[in-house]
Amino acid sequence: MSYDSQTVRASKGALWTGRVLSGLATAFLLFDGAAKVMKLAPVLEASTRLDIPERVIPGLGIVLIACTLLYAIPPTAILGAIFVTGYLGGAVWTHVRMGGEVFPMVFPFIFATILWGGLYLREPRLRELVPVRRRRSASGGGSPQAELAHSTTGA
Repeated sequence: MSYDSQTVRASKGALWTGRVLSGLATAFLLFDGAAKVMKLAPVLEASTRLDIPERVIPGLGIVLIACTLLYAIPPTAILGAIFVTGYLGGAVWTHVRMGGEVFPMVFPFIFATILWGGLYLREPRLRELVPVRRRRSASGGGSPQAELAHSTTGA
């Protein structure tokens, strides 16, 4: 069996789905970063529960906004996604360290999956870096089952 690695061009539907997912992720992260910079009451309450000193909250917000802006700008989107993923990894660790409910520990991972999924659907460079592999038939046609039968019988 041989595999052909090729970049699959995204359909219009996939492209728009990626844009919507990325847009929603960007809006959420910018709102979260701004809430930290402004030290809104819900942010301060959550930070107190997580033993995060109040003095570092605006800095976290600035870092989050900067990483999110990198993600939102197409030429730097992959770098931004890497940085946001690191930020979200820190959020996971903070919740794991404090214990408590499972959802706050898992939410950053779910969010990162949405973030990367949206980027994958809208970014051809990422699809090229992480291609979808499709089985290539040696005879140029035929079903995958026939290809498998052919390769196991030695014919």
